[in-house]
Amino acid sequence: MPDALTTTPQLSCYTTNLVHYLATEDPAVSHRFAEATRLAVRTDLPAGELAFSHHARIDIAPDGAALAYRGAADWSTARELLLAELEASGRVLAAANTERLGWAPGFGRAAAPHWILVCGRRGGAWDVADHFAALTPHGEQEPFRGLLDDAALALALAPVVRPGPEVVRRDVMALGSATAVPAGDRYRWLVRTRDGSAPAPDPHPGAADDGQWLLEPVAVLSHVLAVLLADPSAIARHADDMWAAARHYAYRNEVLVTDGLLDPGQAAAETAAWQEVPRILRIAAMSAARGRPRTGLVEEAFTELTAAVEKSGTADPVRGRP
Repeated sequence: MPDALTTTPQLSCYTTNLVHYLATEDPAVSHRFAEATRLAVRTDLPAGELAFSHHARIDIAPDGAALAYRGAADWSTARELLLAELEASGRVLAAANTERLGWAPGFGRAAAPHWILVCGRRGGAWDVADHFAALTPHGEQEPFRGLLDDAALALALAPVVRPGPEVVRRDVMALGSATAVPAGDRYRWLVRTRDGSAPAPDPHPGAADDGQWLLEPVAVLSHVLAVLLADPSAIARHADDMWAAARHYAYRNEVLVTDGLLDPGQAAAETAAWQEVPRILRIAAMSAARGRPRTGLVEEAFTELTAAVEKSGTADPVRGRP
């Protein structure tokens, strides 16, 4: 698969591989992703529960084609449909399971959905790429490119068993607005659809009657903080979402500085504040598991982030945001 990116944005495991998938048809997609980055939060969920949207849709083509999930209950069916999508599109964005990925730090230890790219077939094997790189709670993950036989790919795409509600919501909102997701016990991947059900060119949370959402950055941070302070057990459930947001905003700020839209010093301060939040949430989650929630640290980190966002001016929406 041709790689249209000269550098890999350091994003989440979903968005890193989404951007690479789209780069084949749109070399400017990494810049568009930066413009589309924003954190939205749903406010009408039960106490202690949150749902996030990390960016506006970037997958909708000029002809209206958009990504949509597909699934299969058994590997034999999934294999044939993956081959058909490879034939149609040249690559497939597939939902894998970190517990089953030999190159992932969580291999054999931690199950979580994780997007990878199936790039083609060579010598009877599947050509697979995973461009995600990060220091995770389980260790360092490096980008991967290699060949997997049928059994290895079937294992890699094995569904996550009994995901928590925050994980289900993460998958529903992974493209930016609510997207129907196959049942959790199915193999899953994404395809281009032109069936007339594609979303509007710049859909946003709430456009599909999928709940009540906050979009203004300071209000978003205030709501997230209030939920975490009211229910410290929510910190562990939602730390990954804030980690992803920190990665997205770090990249967004880098692009805004390059474009002359954000002062470098203010960008550095805001990025540092974003990156501090998931670090503090990890500490607080471990403390809460021992019965000693450190909500004061969480409140301090969010207060500093809110101040940095207000000072940098990025609390004002930028082009491409809902």
